Amino acid sequence: MDSKPLRKIIGCIRKAVDDYGMISEGDRIGVGLSGGKDSLVLTAALAFYRRFSPVKFQLHAINIDMGFKGIEKEREALSRLMEELDVPYHTVKTDIAEVVFDVRKESNPCSLCSKMRRGALNGKCVELGLNKLALGHNADDLVETFFLSMIYEGRLNTFQPVSYMSRTGITLIRPLIYVDEADIKGATVRAGLTPLPNPCPENHHTEREHIKDIIRSVQEEIPIAKDRILSALTSPERYSLLPPKKTKH
Repeated sequence: MDSKPLRKIIGCIRKAVDDYGMISEGDRIGVGLSGGKDSLVLTAALAFYRRFSPVKFQLHAINIDMGFKGIEKEREALSRLMEELDVPYHTVKTDIAEVVFDVRKESNPCSLCSKMRRGALNGKCVELGLNKLALGHNADDLVETFFLSMIYEGRLNTFQPVSYMSRTGITLIRPLIYVDEADIKGATVRAGLTPLPNPCPENHHTEREHIKDIIRSVQEEIPIAKDRILSALTSPERYSLLPPKKTKH
């Protein structure tokens, strides 16, 4: 596999790593490899970045098998790609799909599914003796999460580039925070990467998809909107919110 189609992605990863101190000498990093475009590009780009990184680190790809049927051949192709990239590949078999959709019959399954997948990823990292977990959240996800939190929770909040999980001792990193989803899609095609099909019945029917549509609509009227929102989120000196209310005596 050639690194040229991923050159821009690798550059953005290097900036994120430098800005937030994501990777240190001797790190053992697990990548949450769902097989979607984001995690595929992240794993491949980190594999190439590893070659010239100023600090040495190990990389492991962890795929959570949720129990959906019909994508066995695609999983085999994923394993072969990891072998080509010289990234150890680990599969964690679970019954998440059965628990979420058949047993619990969740009306809003995304939250439970996310918690169970993250738990499985963390558990495998601990088992393998890894100290960091890289996830494929990109710049669009950063903006969407902010809007989801503001609209549905009444909080001004989004995920952090680096966060330490004290219960497991694992540090979570998100090296794609400076990468637009459109660039990931383009890199996927140019690099000849084939994402796994998403068999989840809730795919494209989530609150996040609704937020995507809203942001897309805003950008049709104001093309620079997403870039300006992203710039605001990544520039703390631009924050200017109301101070805490005075306590009545």
